[in-house]
Amino acid sequence: MFKVQELREIIKLVDNSSIDEFVYENDGAKLKLKKNNGVITEVVVPAKETAAVAQQPAPVAAPVVAETPKVEEAKSEEKATPVNVNDSSLHKITSPMVGTFYQAPSPDSPVYVKVGDKVGEDTIVCIVEAMKLFNEIEAEIKGEIVEILVKDGQLVEYGQPLFLVKPE
Repeated sequence: MFKVQELREIIKLVDNSSIDEFVYENDGAKLKLKKNNGVITEVVVPAKETAAVAQQPAPVAAPVVAETPKVEEAKSEEKATPVNVNDSSLHKITSPMVGTFYQAPSPDSPVYVKVGDKVGEDTIVCIVEAMKLFNEIEAEIKGEIVEILVKDGQLVEYGQPLFLVKPE
């Protein structure tokens, strides 16, 4: 069975290479990646493998009334200090794949990070779910979260900026 971290590494390697199609088989499991114009367009994992990985706790995009005030507070803070998305001094944490953005591991868990939080290179900032695989996204830079650019449960594209970080 493939581990999520292994899948992430394979996807990154294929994405950064010049190959257009990649097939990997291991212990009866098969992974097939195809790129179209430099973007990975297809990821195929056999149903039994997907079901095994999907048994992990899955975040669900459900409205949580208790979290609504927090979102409103964050919005009012953002309006108080406008951030220029094109500011070259800010680092953009981008989505490594197409999927659904989740700020927390589950609806009843606290969010991974919020505006003003300090992060390190290995700090998990969110989850991007693609095909029932829940991929933890790391900051990959030391700094402070200055803006969250997407909403919980929102569909994101490959390379789409998710967070703005003021590097330390």
